[in-house]
Amino acid sequence: MKRLAAAGLAVLGLLDSSGASRQQRETPLFAEEFAAPALDRTRWNVITTGRTVNNEQQAYVDSTDVLSIDNGMLVIQPRFRPGFKTPEGRSFDFISGRIDTRDKFSFTYGTAAARMKLAAGAGLWPAFWALGAGRWPDTGEIDIMENVGDAGWTSVALHGPGYFGDTPLVKRTPLSSDGDATAWHVYAVDWSANLLVFTVDGREVYRVTREMVEKYGRWSFDNPKHLILNLALGGDYPAGVNKIKTPYHGLAASTLEAIQRNEPRVLVDWVRVTGR
Repeated sequence: MKRLAAAGLAVLGLLDSSGASRQQRETPLFAEEFAAPALDRTRWNVITTGRTVNNEQQAYVDSTDVLSIDNGMLVIQPRFRPGFKTPEGRSFDFISGRIDTRDKFSFTYGTAAARMKLAAGAGLWPAFWALGAGRWPDTGEIDIMENVGDAGWTSVALHGPGYFGDTPLVKRTPLSSDGDATAWHVYAVDWSANLLVFTVDGREVYRVTREMVEKYGRWSFDNPKHLILNLALGGDYPAGVNKIKTPYHGLAASTLEAIQRNEPRVLVDWVRVTGR
């Protein structure tokens, strides 16, 4: 459902003691409900693979095979395409989707949230994140939700100068008591001048202060950031967790077979950003 009843908002922590919703007390900055029959290109860029990172196993393409709107939801679906060639001549056996709001929408401070339903399968690597427009990691990265195909948990993280890659500023969030990652959840960050608070379904899961960050490097969270949604396959983060080397780096044979059957899909009901 696109609109939650008051009881549902209370469960998610979005009602104050007077019954007013947090959205009513904040200024809407961005609201994507995926209500149009196709992705709104005035809001979103579709990214295609050029330079690759993290030893990921997919090429990002601009195709409704991997990015589509279905019943008011964004669908990101990986596909098995052995020998797919990028314009640069690189070869991949998988294609997938990545979209961002770079040069179309960015914000500094506020609450960014997405309602998402993930897929299980070792090596699936969906993410919802915010990124500065300059050189990485100098302008900062906020990972609001990452998952490596283990339905029992998601993770959040910060990256910046002195704390990137295998960052010390990371936290896993168990989901078993709330319904696992294949159920609907609202993943969010509340970002202010000296603090970032990550939540799942309104429940705080990690709090990072400027003081915590500056133990490792410069605070890189006082500049505009744009939003990104993507589904990677395999790569260093999944492999670091699942230790899988074959048939692909970080991607299990069972996940490969599921992709060949066109089963895994990441669904995004909405993305919203509010400011104070």
